[in-house]
Amino acid sequence: MFPFRAALNASTLFPYQLGIREQITVAAQAGYDGIEIWMKDLQQYVAGGGSTAELRREAADAGIEIVNAISFIPWADEDEGVRQRANEQTDEELSLLAELGCPSFAAPPFGDVAGASLDDIAVRFAALAELCRNHGVAPVLEFWGRAPKLSRLSEAAYVAMQSRVADATLLLDPFHMYTGGSSLADLDFLSGGRIGIVHANDYPEQPPRETIGDDDRLFPGDGIAPSGDFAQRLHQLGYRGFLSLELFLKDVGGRSALELARHGLDKMRIAYSV
Repeated sequence: MFPFRAALNASTLFPYQLGIREQITVAAQAGYDGIEIWMKDLQQYVAGGGSTAELRREAADAGIEIVNAISFIPWADEDEGVRQRANEQTDEELSLLAELGCPSFAAPPFGDVAGASLDDIAVRFAALAELCRNHGVAPVLEFWGRAPKLSRLSEAAYVAMQSRVADATLLLDPFHMYTGGSSLADLDFLSGGRIGIVHANDYPEQPPRETIGDDDRLFPGDGIAPSGDFAQRLHQLGYRGFLSLELFLKDVGGRSALELARHGLDKMRIAYSV
């Protein structure tokens, strides 16, 4: 049984250089429930004269939910001037996301965070969340395995708790759990309601954890990730939200975009069955 909802992260289609409308079409035709867009693709669409209202209708007509956005806002940066510009970026981007009906966006430790304490980051996340309330679009706190701070699930949980943001949620990603040294057992400290969205991917034994990169991600079930145990724990926590297939492929194996998307959906449903 696959107890989750399936989304396609647009990064998985990057080799095909599709516009956001085409990405939505592929996701719908492949059988996904939703799509996780990248902010740069939405901005390119709007800059070319595209209408967010029209895109929202097209996605709804196709039966695709726009579930989350991937953005890179330096909200936790050590430089106050950078954070002020980040506030302006937040307002600009979330205005578009609100028009599109996208409920949330990823908030990773992007920028210079090496000198920041977790308490500093918690205060900055609280400020970000307050700004986001004006738009009705929520930040989903993401940890990056390679980040100098906020690299582990335990750190993300601490930041969320210390921020005092009552409805704070986390973005989980097996690749970042692996590279940052998080444990599956860490999930036991969460509840399903604290998980905003989950990225789906796998990773090989080689290159080793110390040097593995995003391009080395694999389809779920093709590597050494404990995908089945991960899915079981998510299910036990009561999570029934989206698993979003996020890959950064160099080689698409001769598949068309639609063939690759369908293959990824099949792999995800098998690897994360419970």
